[in-house]
Amino acid sequence: MNLARIAERGTFDSLFLADGPQLWSNLAQRPAGALEPLTLLTALATATEHIGLIATASTSYNSPYNLARRFASLDIVSGGRAGWNIVTTAGAEAARNFGLDAEPAHAERYARAAEFLDVALKLWDSWEDDAVVADKAAGVWGDDAKIHPPRHRGTYFSVEGALNVPRTPQGYPLLVQAGSSEDGRAFAARYAEAVFTAQQTLAGAQAFYADLKSRTREAGRDPGHIKVLPGIVPVVGSTEAEALAAERELEDHIVHEHGVARLESLLHLEPGTLELDRELPADLPPESAIEGAKSRYTLVVELARSERLTVRRLIGRLGGGRGHLTFAGTPEQVADAIGTWFTQGAADGFNIMPAVLPSGLDAFVEHVVPVLRARGLLRTEYGPLQTLRERYGLPRPANQYTAAPALV
Repeated sequence: MNLARIAERGTFDSLFLADGPQLWSNLAQRPAGALEPLTLLTALATATEHIGLIATASTSYNSPYNLARRFASLDIVSGGRAGWNIVTTAGAEAARNFGLDAEPAHAERYARAAEFLDVALKLWDSWEDDAVVADKAAGVWGDDAKIHPPRHRGTYFSVEGALNVPRTPQGYPLLVQAGSSEDGRAFAARYAEAVFTAQQTLAGAQAFYADLKSRTREAGRDPGHIKVLPGIVPVVGSTEAEALAAERELEDHIVHEHGVARLESLLHLEPGTLELDRELPADLPPESAIEGAKSRYTLVVELARSERLTVRRLIGRLGGGRGHLTFAGTPEQVADAIGTWFTQGAADGFNIMPAVLPSGLDAFVEHVVPVLRARGLLRTEYGPLQTLRERYGLPRPANQYTAAPALV
């Protein structure tokens, strides 16, 4: 709740909670255990007024009806501030929690996700906006003619009836996606309204931005209706030397054997394969052979190869940012980096990911936000816009059952 209030003080558009339906296997190596994000964000909705609330939920380990109902409820409770970070969930740990012996193949997870979204959209649109009549004098609560049961029969799902929640302030939650693999980009171009991405260089971010906008146009959508949001890990100091010292202090806290274990897991290597003061093995498999976290795998391998990093240095680069760009500097220098990426076709906005919470977020809001505001890169107040989709500069989606047919 404190983080949400700090972010709202900084006039952030949204707060994003990552999640996964598994307890990571080694509690000695990382914090584990988390509150279910939709429940937590519903509580935060009552303690905040403006900030968007984006929850992560898996299409592999949920059903469309239940999840559509929960997100519709959050959107109503929050006054139109709900967002859904759509994930397909890689990893055998999660699969075993849901009765599977192994995780589904990457392509199958995305095929299921596409059908899941199609069903969820039908459910959110199953009520027309004016289906609730509420005419006391006539004794009429609703209009059955304005309810549209999906009657869906597909490969993965069979859903008969309409949602039991009316259409929400946004129509449906802001749709967010984070996969940068080939399947992930195709999925984003078809469905996503915002995309979280990890990019290490301006050139790489520009290429990703241009590719995703082009794919969105080819999918028949307005490229302006998908927002690209790279992650950035700001380390802020009153001087550049102070910021760099803080960054080094964070790296000094890395437990290297834990970092090696996590890196071996990401790269699908046997324990004991990596050596701290050597580079990555030359014979790593291509991305096409990887079944989970494909884009993160490629990002880490390309970073290590391009900069000839030893495992020790690679772990240091990944420790705070988890693959996202880490930038240490004064408030003005951090604002310079943000402004450069924003104005040079690399980003529509940013996923701010402080390495230390809550102090890192508080430092960003106290010191970087005023610089961004002075440069015209960030609002000074929220203003009249109410829904999360409005804050992202996106239109309210038309109901697929009532939208006028296109003229040809």
